[in-house]
Amino acid sequence: QVQLVESGGDLVQPGGSLRLSCAASGNIFSINVMGWYRQAPGKERELVATITGGGSTNYADSVKGRFTIFRANTRNTVYLQMNSLKPEDTAVYYCNADVSLVTGRRVRTWGQGTQVTVSS
Repeated sequence: QVQLVESGGDLVQPGGSLRLSCAASGNIFSINVMGWYRQAPGKERELVATITGGGSTNYADSVKGRFTIFRANTRNTVYLQMNSLKPEDTAVYYCNADVSLVTGRRVRTWGQGTQVTVSS
């Protein structure tokens, strides 16, 4: 199975920056997709950004030009660099990993979530 370890959530002022980190561990053979989703109060969980094992990225329109998802030097770790943060970005951010295990089974796992609050 796969475990996800997240870090980086915090309280920041509008216009500030945060970097979220997500590390996947377990009997992973390959990464299919890793990404970040968020859920604000009263709203459904939505995609923020994803990155495939081949490096292709996808972003929600609301974060294009402000957020960047990228892989770290450490294997199976992704970052979400968040710049020019807005109060509307306030949400619980969840890491997600879609991986193929060494057994050949494909699984999708969610992190526990980390709170990002943008407020003055």
